[in-house]
Amino acid sequence: MKLLNFAIIKITLCLIVGILFAHYFNFPTDYILPITLIFIGSLCILLIVEKRRLVKSIAFGILTVLTFISIGILTYQAHEQKQFKQHYSQHIDPTKDTVETITFRIREVLKPGVNYEKYVIDILKINNQVLAGKALLNIRKDSLFEAFKVDDVLVAATSFRDLNAPLNPNQFDYKAYLERQYIYHQIFVDNSQLLEIPSEKRTVFGYAAQLRTHINSQLKRYHFKPDELALINALLLGQRQDISTDIYNSYSKAGVIHILAVSGLHVGIVLLLLNSLFKPLEYLKRGKTLKIILIVIILWGFAIVAGLSASVTRAVTMFSIVAIGLNLKRPSNIFNTLAISMFFLLLFKPLFLFDVGFQMSYLAVIAIVTLQPLMVKLWEPKLEPINKLWQIFTVTMAAQIGVMPISLFYFHQFPGLFFVSNLVIIPFLGIILGMGILVILMALPNILPFWLADLYGGMISIMNSFVRWVSLQEKFILSDIPFSELQVLSAYLLIISLSFLYKKQSFKRLSIAMLSILMLQSVLIFEKQKLQTDELIVFHKSRFSLIGIKENSALTVLHNLDRVAIDKDYSLRNYKIGNSINDINEASLENIYLFDNKKLLIIDSLGIYNVPQLNPEYLILRNSPRINLERLLDSIKPELIIADGSNYKSYLQRWEATCLKQKIPFHLTSREGAFVLKK
Repeated sequence: MKLLNFAIIKITLCLIVGILFAHYFNFPTDYILPITLIFIGSLCILLIVEKRRLVKSIAFGILTVLTFISIGILTYQAHEQKQFKQHYSQHIDPTKDTVETITFRIREVLKPGVNYEKYVIDILKINNQVLAGKALLNIRKDSLFEAFKVDDVLVAATSFRDLNAPLNPNQFDYKAYLERQYIYHQIFVDNSQLLEIPSEKRTVFGYAAQLRTHINSQLKRYHFKPDELALINALLLGQRQDISTDIYNSYSKAGVIHILAVSGLHVGIVLLLLNSLFKPLEYLKRGKTLKIILIVIILWGFAIVAGLSASVTRAVTMFSIVAIGLNLKRPSNIFNTLAISMFFLLLFKPLFLFDVGFQMSYLAVIAIVTLQPLMVKLWEPKLEPINKLWQIFTVTMAAQIGVMPISLFYFHQFPGLFFVSNLVIIPFLGIILGMGILVILMALPNILPFWLADLYGGMISIMNSFVRWVSLQEKFILSDIPFSELQVLSAYLLIISLSFLYKKQSFKRLSIAMLSILMLQSVLIFEKQKLQTDELIVFHKSRFSLIGIKENSALTVLHNLDRVAIDKDYSLRNYKIGNSINDINEASLENIYLFDNKKLLIIDSLGIYNVPQLNPEYLILRNSPRINLERLLDSIKPELIIADGSNYKSYLQRWEATCLKQKIPFHLTSREGAFVLKK
C-alpha cells in the first residue's frame, strides 16, 4: 500500500512542514494571512476548473502543498500568544523588577519542587487592567498553609521574572519546555503575600479537578497505600504528581513507563467497554447515532478528567474517529485515522508537534500497525495461549523499535528487559484498568466492598513489586547513551528502508537499505569526529566549585564536592552524555592552570594571588575570597573575570560593580551559565 496516495496524509505532512518552518524561521505576521487566503482562493478556483478531471494537474498538486504549508505557518503564528495585544507580556518589563498587583486563577497543580509549590496560572488582571496569558507560580512551601486548588482566584503584589535558562552545557531546557506550553514568565511569592478572593466562576479544568479530588477522598476511606493510590490516579485519572521518585524510576528502568500516562491503550479499553455497554441502543430508532454521540461525549469527558494531556488528547481524538467508523459500519484505514487525528490536533494545538509524549505516541502506533503484521508472521504457534503471548511480544517489539531512536535521544537509556515487563503486565493491564473503573464507580456512592478494595490494592502492589524487581536487574539497563538528532533521523531511515525491504525484496529497495546503513555509519563517524575537541568548563554549581577539562573523549573533573554529591551530579552526567565522554578522572583544585597557552588564576577563600610575573588572561573567583578586587585588577589586568556559584551574592554585586568601573568583562555563572573556553 502506497501511503502517500491518501490525500489526508499528504495534507497532514504539509501542515507539519508549515509548523516546522514557522517554529525555526521568522515569517512576517502581517503577510502570512493574506498569502494563505490567496492560496486558498486560488485552490478553490482551480478545484472548480478541474472538478471533472479524475487526475488533477501538477499545478493543483503544487498549489495544494503550498496552501497547507501556509496554513501550518498561519496556525503556528495564530497560537503565538505573546503577540496578542491583551497578552500580559505586552504590558510588563521583567528586567525592571517592577512590583505589580496581579490577579490570577489557578489553572493546573504541578508536582512540587524542593522548596516551592508549583502551579500554572491564568493571568486575569495586572493593576486593574484586564489581560490574559499563562505564567508559572512558585509559592514557598509552608506547612501552616493548605495547597491551593484549581480555579482558586488570588491577588499578589509581586513582580514577573524571566524563566530560568539552562546554566550548564547539555542541561534540560525547562524554559523552552514551558514556552512550548505558552508560559513565558514566573512569579515567586510567600503564602503571606497572597490574598484569596471569592469567585463563583468555574472552568472545565476546575470541575475536573473537583471530581478528581472527590474520587480521591472516597478512595482514601478504603485505606489504599500511598503508592497504590498514586498508581490509581496515574492509570485512571491521568495525574502523576503523587508518584514517588522510586516508583517512577522503577517503571522507567523496566521499560513500562508508558502505562503511567493515560494514552491509546487506556482509551482503547474504555472504548471497548462503552461499545459493549451501549450495544442495546442499536435496537432503537436512530440508536446508532445516539450510541456514537454518547461514546464520543464520554471519551472526551474522560480526557478532560485526565487533564487533556497530549497523549490522552491524541488517543481520544483518534478513537473518536474509530468509534464513528465502527458504528457507521464504514471501513477505515488506520493510517487515515492517524492522519486525521494528527491534522486536527495540530490545527488546534500546533506545539503538540514538539511534545515528547505526542511524538512517542504516534511513532509507537505507526510502528505497531506497520511492523507487527510483518513480525507476527515469523512464527505461528498452534497453541492459543502461546499464540496470544507471541502477539503481545510482537506488539511490544514493534512499539519499542518505533520509539527507540527518539527515546534514546530524549532519555539516553534502553531497558533491556522491556519485553519481560510488557509480556507480564500488558495481559493484565486491561483487568487492572477495567477493575479500577469499577472500583471508582462503586467508591463514589460508598458501595465498594472492602474486600474488593483490598484485592485491587494488592494487585497494584504486586505489579509495583514486579516492576521494581525488573528495574533492579541493572546489568540489563543500558544508560547514558549519547544520541543526536542526526542519529535519530538516520536510524528511522534505516528502520523504514529495512521494513520495506522485508516486505518486498527488490534491487531498488536493497540499494536504499544499504544506503541508509552507510548514512547511519557516516553520521556516527561525523558525530564522533565533531566531539573530538578540547575545552575547559567552569560549571555553575550552587555553593560549590566544579571545573572540567575535556581532551577529546576524556574529562578531568576538578571539584570540592563529597563523593556522594559528585556521583549524583546531573551537570557532569549531562555533559558526559552530550559530549560522548568515555573516561572521567578526578583531581583536586589548584590555583594555576595553563590551557591553550592561556593562563588561568583561581583565587579561593585563602585570597592568595601574589604570583610574580604570572599575568593570567582569566581570573576565576571561588569560595568568596576576601580581596580588594580593584587593587588586584590594577596589578594583574586579566582579560576576563569568572565568578562561580560558590560565592556570596553580596560579594558578586561588589565585584561586578568594580569590573564595570575598570571596564573588564565579568562572567557570572549563576546568570550567564557555565563558562566554556575552547581551543
